[in-house]
Amino acid sequence: MTKFRGKYRIQSSRLPGWDYGKNGIYFVTICTKNRCHFFGEIIRGEMELSGIGGIADKCWLKIPEHFPFVILHEHIVMPNHVHGLIEIAKNDMDDDTQCTVDTKSTVETQNFASLHHQTSPPPKSPPPKSPPPYKNQFGPQSKNLSSIIRGIKIGVTKNARLIHPDFQWQPRFHDHTVRNNQSFHRISNYIINNPKHWNKDEFNENQ
Repeated sequence: MTKFRGKYRIQSSRLPGWDYGKNGIYFVTICTKNRCHFFGEIIRGEMELSGIGGIADKCWLKIPEHFPFVILHEHIVMPNHVHGLIEIAKNDMDDDTQCTVDTKSTVETQNFASLHHQTSPPPKSPPPKSPPPYKNQFGPQSKNLSSIIRGIKIGVTKNARLIHPDFQWQPRFHDHTVRNNQSFHRISNYIINNPKHWNKDEFNENQ
């Protein structure tokens, strides 16, 4: 971790050109603003959730209800951040169909409007070619990792502010693409044992 303008900044491990809506497993960390301890505290090596911490935990577990193509693996709510393994597992039914313009009805409407200003039928001309529908390089942005994290942030914030009006997340989040089984098991163990090693945790500003 490095500092920028006197504040800690999580370095990105994003893969250039990688489609973050693509099937895969992602290790995600999202932090509260200024690392404030909204979610509870570590007591004797175990995480004791506060009211807001309980909200964060429940919202995380509900991710698949809003994004059915997501499978959740290990996660942990820590005093000022949340770690979790998110698997995007889309099948053929999750493939996105792009929105297209109904060219036929659009042309007919335009022709109908133009007839009101003419005394004789206009000469027939071939219908205009419709441009190909726009397709984002990585597909619709409602089914990628960023939209998932944005969704949980919004859900937690809405409910957390009923308890503490000053609750905020850091604007960004940290993610790491899990490449193999060895990495998956190593990260899973890290998440499970995170509370036991809180005194050495990089997100613990008091270490």
